[in-house]
Order: sequence, then structure tokens, then C-alpha cells
Amino acid sequence: MTETQPQNQPQTPSSAPAPLHWKLVVDAADPHAQADFWAATLGYLVEDHSVLVERLLGFGAVPPEITVESHGRRAWRDAAAVRHPDDPYDKDSGTGLGRRLLFQRVPEPKTVKNRLHIDVHTGDGQREAAVTRLTGLGAAVFREVKEQGGEWVVMTDPEGNEFCVH
Repeated sequence: MTETQPQNQPQTPSSAPAPLHWKLVVDAADPHAQADFWAATLGYLVEDHSVLVERLLGFGAVPPEITVESHGRRAWRDAAAVRHPDDPYDKDSGTGLGRRLLFQRVPEPKTVKNRLHIDVHTGDGQREAAVTRLTGLGAAVFREVKEQGGEWVVMTDPEGNEFCVH
């Protein structure tokens, strides 16, 4: 019989599970446009999966109709991702191994408020300039918030997903 540690007991470094690798996945009507917007917003890089896509096409493992041309290279039609420029990535697939956002095509439009959102933090006194820059990229101001806990601007990306600029 194996013993399991109760959920509410603190874990010691030797008993703690290894941290999990994760990415934030966002449903999108146009994954490539969303990837371009968020790469520009965050200063991230659009992932280049062309080496993997071309290899799989060459083997006949995937049909060409599930690909598109994006940024002058082959990409998956229904998915695009962005990654932090300082984080590692797999050179064979182009997939980021650190902070990344993956945009996947879905048939239905966004209809309700996000249950999860991104907060973008600017430097002191830079919020207004960031809001102006993001509006120029296709975001829209949803509302301005001034509360005891602070001030921020709720914006929407080009597909209507809410995010906050602090």
C-alpha cells in the first residue's frame, strides 16, 4: 500500500512535485492575427514552426491544406503561438519552452466575459502611452478603473478578449 501526503500539509523540497511546464491557450477566429497582435503587445516573437511543417509535408504526414503562409513561411492554419524572446525553444519544431501564448482556431465567436485574462504591466507613468500604442495595434479601451487598490485600463484585443493595462 502506498501512502499519499494529505493535500493540506506543506511539502518539503524533496517531496514537492516538479514544476509543470505550461502555456496559455486562447481560442481565436484568426490565430495568426491574434499572434501578431500579442507579439507586438508583449514584445514577444511569433513562433516559427516552418521547419517542422515543411518536414511533415515532405514526409506526406500532413496534407498541405492544413497549412498557410504567414510571415513568408509555412505555418499551421489553425494555430499560431508567441513566445518570450529570452526563453528557450525547440529548434526542430520552433515551439517555445517557456512563457508562451498559443492561439487556436475555433468556429464560434467570443460571447461572454473572459474567465481568465492577461494583465500587462507598464513602467511608472507609461500606462497612457501603452494604451495609445495598443489602440494603434487594434485594441480598444473597454473601461478605465480607479479604485482604492489602484488604477488600470481594461482593454479588448482585436477579437474582444479583455485584458488589463496597469
